[in-house]
Amino acid sequence: MAGFDNVNDKGHELDWDDEITKDSSEFSLLPPGKYPFTVKSWSRGQHNGSTKLPPCKMCELEIIVRDPKTAEETLIKHRLYLHSKTEGLLSQFFVSIGLKKHGETLKMQWNKVNGATGYCNVYIDTWKGTDGEDRRSNKIKSFCDPAKVNATTVASQAPTAPAQSQNDAFGGFGSWS
Repeated sequence: MAGFDNVNDKGHELDWDDEITKDSSEFSLLPPGKYPFTVKSWSRGQHNGSTKLPPCKMCELEIIVRDPKTAEETLIKHRLYLHSKTEGLLSQFFVSIGLKKHGETLKMQWNKVNGATGYCNVYIDTWKGTDGEDRRSNKIKSFCDPAKVNATTVASQAPTAPAQSQNDAFGGFGSWS
C-alpha cells in the first residue's frame, strides 16, 4: 500500500451515511533493496505449530517501509516467532531497532517497539493465489545492524542472489501457520 499520510494517525470510524472523498491508491511494490522502516504496530499472536516449528507465541508486526528516492511507503506484515529456534531472528530485529547490542543478553522490550525505526532488506515474494493467479508482494528478508548501514547503499543495493526470506529455513513467512 502506498501513501500513508501519517504513521501515528489511527484514523476514525465512519458512520453509514458519512461522505467519503479519498480515492483508493494503487498497490505498488518496492524494488528489492535496503530500506528504512518504522514499526507502525505489533500484536501478540499464537503460532499453532507446523512440521518445521512447534506451537509458540508470535509477534505480528506492521512495518512501514519507505523508499528514500521516491518517498513512497509500503506496509509489510512480518511475523517474529518466540521460539529458541528463531532466537537469532529476534536478536536481529532488536539490534536493528537499537534495543540490543551484539553479544549482550536482552529482555525483549515490546513496549518500545511501536514507532521504532531501523533498516531492513526487502524482496519481492511471488506465489499462486487461490484463484490460480500469480501474486507478488514485498517481504522482509532480514533486518540490518544500524552500525553496518551505509547511507549510500540504502535502497540502491539489489540482492545479488535470488531473494529468500529470513524464515526460509523454517518454510517461509506463511508456511508456519
